[in-house]
Amino acid sequence: MNTPLQDVLRQEPALRGLEAFQNYARHTPHLRDPQAKRTRKIAASLQEAVRRVGLKDGMTISFHHAFREGDKTINHVVQVLADMGLRNLTLASSSLLSCNTPLIEHIRNGVISRIYTSGMRGKLAEAISNGLMEHPVHIHSHGGRVHLIKSGELKIDVAFLGVSACDEFGNANGVSGKSRCGSLGYAKVDAQFARQVVLLTEDFVEFPNTPASISQDQVDCIVKVEQVGDPSKISVGAARVTSNPRELLIARWAADVMEHSGYFRDGFSLQTGSGASSTAATRFLEPRMRKAGIKAAFALGGITGGIVDLHRKGLITKLVDTQSFDADAAESLRSSPEHVEVSTNEYANPSSKGTFCDRVDLVILSALEIDLDFNVNVITGSDGVMRGASGGHSDVAAAANLAIVVAPLIRSRIPTIVRRVTTVVTPGECIGVLVTDHGIAVNPNRPDVAERLRAAGLPVMDIEELHARSLALTGEPQAIEFLDKIVGVVRYRDGSVIDVVRQVKP
Repeated sequence: MNTPLQDVLRQEPALRGLEAFQNYARHTPHLRDPQAKRTRKIAASLQEAVRRVGLKDGMTISFHHAFREGDKTINHVVQVLADMGLRNLTLASSSLLSCNTPLIEHIRNGVISRIYTSGMRGKLAEAISNGLMEHPVHIHSHGGRVHLIKSGELKIDVAFLGVSACDEFGNANGVSGKSRCGSLGYAKVDAQFARQVVLLTEDFVEFPNTPASISQDQVDCIVKVEQVGDPSKISVGAARVTSNPRELLIARWAADVMEHSGYFRDGFSLQTGSGASSTAATRFLEPRMRKAGIKAAFALGGITGGIVDLHRKGLITKLVDTQSFDADAAESLRSSPEHVEVSTNEYANPSSKGTFCDRVDLVILSALEIDLDFNVNVITGSDGVMRGASGGHSDVAAAANLAIVVAPLIRSRIPTIVRRVTTVVTPGECIGVLVTDHGIAVNPNRPDVAERLRAAGLPVMDIEELHARSLALTGEPQAIEFLDKIVGVVRYRDGSVIDVVRQVKP
C-alpha cells in the first residue's frame, strides 16, 4: 500500500495537524547558497537592519552602557531611528550618562516618549529633572532591571548592542578587537530576552569567535560600524581614579572598617563601588591582607585595575565581572582564566535562582546624601536634579553581610548627612557603616560592628554628631522647592516603588 504521506497525516486521527516534509530548504532557503549561509545576518547598513527586525512606532529599544562616557552606539542608533521617522519609542538603556545629551532633542521631537534606566547624568538629567518628559523616567537598580524584564513589565522589542568584535554569525565579546570594553554583563541579559537583537561591531573576526559573551543563537542582525565606543572614557566621571587627599583618607578608614568588621578573614568576598573613595579603598587592602595572612575568595561587580592588581598578586582568587571599569580589567578578563564574566541576572537580580551578590561579605558604596536613618540617595543632587545612578547600590547593600557607605562630610559647602534624604534609593536598614572624612558612624542595628571598630581605636561617633558637625561648618541648607509633577519613579530591586522625584521649581 503506497498511500501518499499527506493523505496518511490527514486520515490518521493521531497525526492530524502535522505537516508533511517537502524539502530540506523550505524553511531555511539560505542553506542552498553557501555564501548566503555564511553572511545572512550581516546588514549593509543600520537602516537595513532596522527594517529587517521590524522595529515600529511605540516599541521598546535597549542598549548597554559598558563604554560609559565613551559610548558611541546609543546616540548614533537613535539618530538613525529619528531620520527613519520612528516615534513614541521606549528607551531601555541599562544606564545613561553625560555623553547622551543629544537624546534631549529626540525626546522633544517625540522619538523617545518613555525611559527605563538605572540613572542619568549631565544636561539630559537636568532637562528631565526640569520637566522635559510627559511620562516619568523609571529608575531601577541593575538587578531590578533584570527583574522588570523577566516579570514582563519591560518587554524589549529590539536590543542594539555595541561589541568590539564578533564573527559573521554573531558570536561576540568585549575583549577582542580595537575598542575593548571588557565584560558585557548588561548586554548578555538583553541578548537573552529581547525579541530581536542587532549587533553593532567594529570588526569581524574568524568564526567561531570565542569566548562568546553573546552567542550566535541570540543574534538576528549584524551591522559593521566605524566605532561602537571609546574605552579610554570608561574610567572617568563616577569611575575615575582619585588622588584627592580627602578621598584617600576616607578610603583608608574604609579599609580599616573592613579589616575590623568581623568579616575580614581567609576566604572573604568583597565588592567596591564606582565612586572615587570606594575604588581607592582597594589600594589600602593589600598590606592589611598580607599582615593577616589571608586571601579573598572572590571580588564581585564593577572590576577595577586595583582589584585586578590584587588578583594578579594572588590576594583575590577569582574575579566575577559584570562591568569592567578600565583597560586593566578588560585585559584581565581576556587573559585570566580566574576572571569570569557574568550577566546582571547572575550578579544581582533578586528573583534569580541565585545571585553572586548574595555571597558577598563586604561592600563599599558611595552616596550623594545619607540621612539620620541611614537611608541613601545616589540619584538627586543637593539642587534636586537627577545626576547619579541607582546602579547595583540597593542590590548589594541588601545582600552583603556588611554594607559600608563612603562620602565626604561636606561637598561644596553642602552637608552630605541630612535629616531626610531628597530621594530614597537604598533603605537605611541595609546600611551598616558610614565613613566620612570627619569620623565613622555605625547603624544602631549593628552593635557588633560598632564594638569591634571602637576596640580597634577607630573614630566612631553617632551619625547625629556627624550631622551636627556638618551644620556647624555650613549652616542649615535651604530646602529645595519642587513642583507637583513627578519626573522620576525610583523602583526598588523587587519592582516596588521606594520614592518619586518631582520637577525642580524654576
